[in-house]
Amino acid sequence: MSVVATNVQGKESAGVTPALWSSRFVFIMAAVGSAVGLGNIWKFPYITGQNGGGAFVLVYLICIAIIGIPIMMSEVMLGRRGGRSPIGTMGAVAAAEGRSRNWAGVGIMATLAAFLILSFYSVIAGWTMPYIVEAAKGGFAGIAAEDSGAMFGGLLASPGQLLLWHSVFMGLTVLVSAGGVKHGLERAVSWLMPALFVLLLILVGYAMTTGHFGEALVFLFRPDFSSLTAESILVALGHAFFTLSLASGAMMAYGAYLKKDVSIARTSFTVAIMDVCVALLAGLAIFPVVFAHGLQPGEGPGLIFVTLPVAFGQMPGGGFFATLFFVLLLFAAWTSSISMLESLVRFLEEKGVGRVKAAVGGGLAAWLVGITTVLSLNLWSDFAPLAMFERFEGKTLFDIYDYLTANIMMPLGALLTAIFVGWVMKPEHSAAELGGQWHALWHAVVRYVTPIGVLVIFYFNLF
Repeated sequence: MSVVATNVQGKESAGVTPALWSSRFVFIMAAVGSAVGLGNIWKFPYITGQNGGGAFVLVYLICIAIIGIPIMMSEVMLGRRGGRSPIGTMGAVAAAEGRSRNWAGVGIMATLAAFLILSFYSVIAGWTMPYIVEAAKGGFAGIAAEDSGAMFGGLLASPGQLLLWHSVFMGLTVLVSAGGVKHGLERAVSWLMPALFVLLLILVGYAMTTGHFGEALVFLFRPDFSSLTAESILVALGHAFFTLSLASGAMMAYGAYLKKDVSIARTSFTVAIMDVCVALLAGLAIFPVVFAHGLQPGEGPGLIFVTLPVAFGQMPGGGFFATLFFVLLLFAAWTSSISMLESLVRFLEEKGVGRVKAAVGGGLAAWLVGITTVLSLNLWSDFAPLAMFERFEGKTLFDIYDYLTANIMMPLGALLTAIFVGWVMKPEHSAAELGGQWHALWHAVVRYVTPIGVLVIFYFNLF
């Protein structure tokens, strides 16, 4: 590869020229893979259950339209225009606009947020692996709720098991990242994402045989606004923001590999629609199984790892379909984790580090930080390093990482991105990337509507 990269002004600068996605389809698969993760298949069903079903889904879709898609378009546009890591891109584009290179701080924050999220995301994603093994050997057959809870509790209480699966999952992530765009990322998403959709459709087909599929359709798609609260609207707003993998550098990093003739607007809409479809299909796969056994759809985080094993264990063929379900969950987590590592790997490449070394080094660093999450779930469960602050009283290191990334770093990064593209970047430059057909509407929304939505998330998360 060449050791020269062309920046937004056409001048040469040190770095490594990135390979480009071979097609729009591959970029969409990569972006959907980044967006689709545990949030779609684990979190969306239970927060929908907790917040009244159809009315919550409707508000969620509106939030995707006014916050999610405009910010996604902004990040992909900046990535393609800068052609570098999020850090390099923000500095280069700001300089091209005649602004301070300190805007690179937005890229730094996004990259750090992705790194911290990857460190604990890998631990959580690792939970899927022992569940795949347990389901495959028929361990859920006839299991009682108490035993299922004890199984999950035993996993969390075992630092050895958690460390093992955290290590395996991080190893899988590094393996793909080390292969680069063509031989790593493209190959992985080209089969992982279609496989994910096939598995999901099989599970939906299975759910249709439970006799409660109609009940799930009504629950998800018939709005009952009497059950919608102000808190529900905020949850929908927050989830719409986070489900598309925004403000973590992923979309900016992937946008750097996007060809100039690909429509950013159409591609972003496609990614958002597919992401929403996965979340809704996950609900249609899960809720009929839950309803068939008289269980509650709002069980919380335990819905996947405690409640569903009980349901699968009581159904004909449940072991096979439970195995498919947890494989699906693993695939979704894997494609997301690859994108989280990419921002850091690309930055290290720009500093002259080889791709393999950058992937191994970045993955190893995230793995080491992840060990603190492993210990926070058991041996360090009483260790609250920031307990002197009321907001952090009783919060473990894992809780702190989650709070800082979800409530501060990502919303702030998204707000600054919206301000940059809406108020700092010259409209003619963003129009050159987005095309005149979509630019006027996008520019108005990202200037006035999106920042208000992000500020609402920011305010209520903090206060």
